[in-house]
Amino acid sequence: MHKSFNPDFQERIELFLDRQRFMKLVGFEITQIKEGSVEGVLNLAEQHLQQTGLVHGGVTATVADIVAGLSAYTLVRPEQHVVTGEIKISYFTPGRGDKLYAKGYVVKQGRKVNFCEAEVWCFSGKQKTLIAKASTTMMTLFPEDTQQKK
Repeated sequence: MHKSFNPDFQERIELFLDRQRFMKLVGFEITQIKEGSVEGVLNLAEQHLQQTGLVHGGVTATVADIVAGLSAYTLVRPEQHVVTGEIKISYFTPGRGDKLYAKGYVVKQGRKVNFCEAEVWCFSGKQKTLIAKASTTMMTLFPEDTQQKK
């Protein structure tokens, strides 16, 4: 069971989404924010594909990282932030289709580290295929960690 240390985690993340410039560049959209989990979708376009027409592995890793990181964000205190300390992704099958769906969730909550996982599914019409799974270590940054050093 997870415990959020910020009762306003959903509003906080929604506010942060406005500053998620890379996520906007890619075109990924968050569709659900819950305590300990986040989901989102990406409508695939030509710029998301590699040279053979498959979803680029970097796109898959990016959406996995986003939902895993934001799932950890739902649990930390308002003054804290989260950054990826480690990510390991396993690709199960090539991504072909119209849309990616990604779900991230916290597996083990900690004071300084949250261990998270993410699943990435590819939709082609009504058919959905699990194309990748990621394991991540999300590091909690405390206020003193985020202040610029002089």
